[in-house]
Amino acid sequence: MARLCGVDLPRGKRVEIGLTYIYGVGLKVAQRALVETGIDPNLRVKDLSEDDIVKLRATLEKMPVEGDLRRIVNQNIRRLSDIACYRGVRHRRKLPVRGQRTHTNARTKKGKRVAIAGKKKVTK
Repeated sequence: MARLCGVDLPRGKRVEIGLTYIYGVGLKVAQRALVETGIDPNLRVKDLSEDDIVKLRATLEKMPVEGDLRRIVNQNIRRLSDIACYRGVRHRRKLPVRGQRTHTNARTKKGKRVAIAGKKKVTK
């Protein structure tokens, strides 16, 4: 089983897609890494040789992925919250940060709200 950056890659998938299971590696980054190492993108993860895995590991170590990237993102969010800028306040209140409307929508971010009790319907 191929293990890169602390993530087990799915054995049956193509290498190009399998690399996207690593946090911070999307399709474009995976394609670029495969071009740099000279590995065929259509190859399956289970068919990778140890040499190929070592090359991929060396290529991915050059960029922030997994734990390092998560730490960088969390530090950026914490910095925004500490200086109390608009984006930091939105993060703190768990509301959309990038200008989306919240009058309607934003249910995922805002969560399910408790309805305010209204008038009871009169039955005849």
